[in-house]
Amino acid sequence: MTGLLAGKVALVTGASGGIGRGIAGRFARAGAAVVVHGNRGDVGAVVAEVSAAGGRAIGIQADLGDEEECRRLVREAAEWSGRLDAVVNNAGVQPVQDLTGMTAAQWRAVVDVNLTSAFCCTQAAAEVLPAGGSVTHIASVEGTHPAAGHAHYSASKAALIMHARSAALEYGPRGIRVNTVSPGLIDRPGLAEDWPDGVERWTRAAPLGRLGRPEDVGDACVFLASPMASWITGNDLVVDGGITSRPTW
Repeated sequence: MTGLLAGKVALVTGASGGIGRGIAGRFARAGAAVVVHGNRGDVGAVVAEVSAAGGRAIGIQADLGDEEECRRLVREAAEWSGRLDAVVNNAGVQPVQDLTGMTAAQWRAVVDVNLTSAFCCTQAAAEVLPAGGSVTHIASVEGTHPAAGHAHYSASKAALIMHARSAALEYGPRGIRVNTVSPGLIDRPGLAEDWPDGVERWTRAAPLGRLGRPEDVGDACVFLASPMASWITGNDLVVDGGITSRPTW
């Protein structure tokens, strides 16, 4: 996909983590200049990776739990190169907490990061994106297939899918497309050691026989931001190796 997004500028939130890092790298590989967002993570390392590969990137720190910080992030991203063409709302958290005993504060902590930040960034981006611009939320297969201990996470991801559809409806007349990408289990360093049973069960159940890679999610995001997806909006692109095609009965 080299050159597919040449001359474009993309903002990736939560880009200091594994999936966000992979997304930023794939946008750079496609020719886009990349605004790498992080809250407390090392965005400098991601910027250095993109630059070393011949791409162009800048890092911006922002606390997306603050509405004004979301607006500042989008504003500075657009000012960097005088334009902003694509936003990927990837920032998120995934704590494990049984629904029984979960506090409202624990619920809000997940919803605020996973859902409210995407709402704020999307609203701000809609003010600067041109016709043909795009927003992509990183949702999850858990938005439609919940897992134990993830009630707050699954609810936030389901809401992201519906937010994207609602935003697609309202922003479509302005030429702005809004979609979601729903990854399955994405590999990271140490995952097999931390959760050997889960990795083994996933690998056995997935028709393609492997975990996902951050680059798999990045490729889906690049596609949705590209001219190849110019008539795709309000949709959820599932990137899960086929796991959700398996019967559950």
